[in-house]
Amino acid sequence: MSGMINTAYSNKNRMNIHAILIILAGFILLSFHSPAQTDTIVPIDKNPEKLLQKIDVRSLTNHGFNFWQDKFSGHWAGIDLGFNMFLNPDYSGYDTEFMKNDILRSNTTHINLIQQSIGLQRNRNTIGLVTGLGLSLQSYRLDKNTTIQMTEEGMIESQKLYFDKNQKSKLSIVSLMVPLLAEFQIPINHYKNRMYFSGGLYGGLRISSHTKIKYRSDRKKEKLKTPGHYHLQDIKYGLMFRAGYHRINLFATYELTPLFREDRGPRLTPVTIGITLIRF
Repeated sequence: MSGMINTAYSNKNRMNIHAILIILAGFILLSFHSPAQTDTIVPIDKNPEKLLQKIDVRSLTNHGFNFWQDKFSGHWAGIDLGFNMFLNPDYSGYDTEFMKNDILRSNTTHINLIQQSIGLQRNRNTIGLVTGLGLSLQSYRLDKNTTIQMTEEGMIESQKLYFDKNQKSKLSIVSLMVPLLAEFQIPINHYKNRMYFSGGLYGGLRISSHTKIKYRSDRKKEKLKTPGHYHLQDIKYGLMFRAGYHRINLFATYELTPLFREDRGPRLTPVTIGITLIRF
């Protein structure tokens, strides 16, 4: 009797073992063929904003039209410093070239405060017009003992003054300037820095002018400042050229009107060449 019970118990254990093995095999098969996989999330220590900044979205459009690009922006606003000279001098009727100036000490400062840029392209921002308003401060360093004056006949002539051996003489002109320039830009390094070339006309309105002589008297600095129009052009116009890339910006102006009015003084063509010190 006991043998029969032991045989039945053994058979039952075998059935349980078989069932357990079948269940384990089923779980193993399901783990290999399950359509859903569980991903492992690894935290990133870097700032997400910095990661997004490295994505070059412009490359997706092959540098074509981008809605996020800025509008056309020209190069006018800022502070320019240039050196003044005269071209094609004509001193007919005069004995001396009294307006011959020291170029390195004859300067022009442009303070260009207002700028208006007008884009001329529909799908790009590399060609446009630039205008604005600026202040021009011109000075011409003359021979230390030479200045200018107007005769009773209304002519400009030289005047010799001597106060001390170290005196300085100059002619100063303050004008308002309005440019109208066509500008072409060449994008470099994903539009961050642009090489540009611009050229066009400018007009000027004389606000004031004067001569000044600085000297010493009894070891004290003195100056003789004489305001006057000196038959200088009230309204002038000329050509302007500008070019630059990154921090190097150059400019040049060529006045199409002579310095003095017709038949009132020597015929001189003012020219200025310089650099942009600060861009606004």
